[in-house]
Amino acid sequence: MRHNKKFNHLGRTADHRRAMLANMAISLIMHKRITTTLAKAKELKKYVEPLITKAKEDSTNSRRVVFSYLQKKEAIKELFGPVAEKVGDRPGGYTRIIKLGTRLGDAAQVCFIELVDFDPEMAKTDTKKKATRRSRRSGSKQTAAEAPAAEEKAPEAETPAAEEAPAAE
Repeated sequence: MRHNKKFNHLGRTADHRRAMLANMAISLIMHKRITTTLAKAKELKKYVEPLITKAKEDSTNSRRVVFSYLQKKEAIKELFGPVAEKVGDRPGGYTRIIKLGTRLGDAAQVCFIELVDFDPEMAKTDTKKKATRRSRRSGSKQTAAEAPAAEEKAPEAETPAAEEAPAAE
């Protein structure tokens, strides 16, 4: 039975797992998006989100706590600088996992893990989705297509009426 065994060991010893997650967190902070397996991405999400939450408060103690996990000054500067500014008002959910499919060699599920506020393409995609919804309205397309046809027929209908009006006088 697996009682109270909640996290994935990823087939590694504790030290190896800790070092791997620290390196992946540094890469994620520095590059804003990395490609990895789904299992590693889920574990990385649990590892890095508390660090980002800690970075929202820029104090000496917060920096020391985060440095004990990451051990790289450049990553700490990046995390407490641009990353903390962008996520300052966000209550959580700083990362996004996007599944890519399976890897050819071993059929492992591969995905992107990225920082949410640093992907301008994802913000553009949301606006495009709204535009496609508007264009799918069948009623507006048909009325727009029928309107020019009706306008073409309307002058023909008005022409005989215009001829009849002078004849009636």
